[in-house]
Amino acid sequence: MVVRRRLAATVAAVLLASGLTACGQASGLSPEPSGTPTPTPTSASPTGPAKPTDRSPHGVLLSAQLAMQTARRAKVSYRLGADAGSGPLFWQPKTALQVKRSTPADAEQLIVVDTVAYQGGDTATAARLGGKHWERFSGEPGQDGHREIPYAGLIDLLNPVEALAAATAEGTDPQYVGEEKFDDSTVEHYRVTTSAERYAAAQTQLSQARRDGLRAALAPGGSVSLTLDLWLNDKDQLVKLERTGTGDSGRTDDSVLYTDFAGPLSVQAPAEADTKDVGTRTVSSLAR
Repeated sequence: MVVRRRLAATVAAVLLASGLTACGQASGLSPEPSGTPTPTPTSASPTGPAKPTDRSPHGVLLSAQLAMQTARRAKVSYRLGADAGSGPLFWQPKTALQVKRSTPADAEQLIVVDTVAYQGGDTATAARLGGKHWERFSGEPGQDGHREIPYAGLIDLLNPVEALAAATAEGTDPQYVGEEKFDDSTVEHYRVTTSAERYAAAQTQLSQARRDGLRAALAPGGSVSLTLDLWLNDKDQLVKLERTGTGDSGRTDDSVLYTDFAGPLSVQAPAEADTKDVGTRTVSSLAR
């Protein structure tokens, strides 16, 4: 056990030294030029780090955290309460998201490129905006003067590195459930019991406003207990995440699938001529 604790501590030190940022706060970067996709690596994607020798549940989830940090991007398919959709998500080196919703919403698509976002892409939006298909808005300035990321509330619920940071936070006791079949492969199932408050507190790289928004989103109606179920592939990559919790008057019931890790994904901003600037949006915007 002493050896395992030392090895787990070593992996944690590597994570801290590598500057794990998840979505992170706004970096001051400008969005990509109109109609230009975000760049994707032209060289082969980096291979993941070697698995640590500590294969305890806590050690495995630390390895998964490092594997997802290395992946930097994936395609997500999610159901968060009444909201569902799918599309590419970049969590490093900067935030980008392009979601097509599969449930009724204000707009069919949502695109986030760092501190600027676009919503629309459908005929209803075009009719409302006099022919333009996209609303363009930016994040509100934070206390440090930098703009925050619009729809950060949604991004923080989808970010796999944040989920794994919560699963490996001090005081958690991850449990190995067992091997299970998932699509055409075998995955390992782990379970962690925590709370919305501890989940949010583990995200030390986020602003206080984002941690507050995340805690509120995870605890509708005052949920006091949160269960994380995590399924990992043979590379310790997170392929499925479920969050469930029940409080006095609300319930959390989220599911996120991850595929195409480090693949040739891109997020493309609409042409500026097809957008209408509508100001700013709060960092925690999320329909539950």
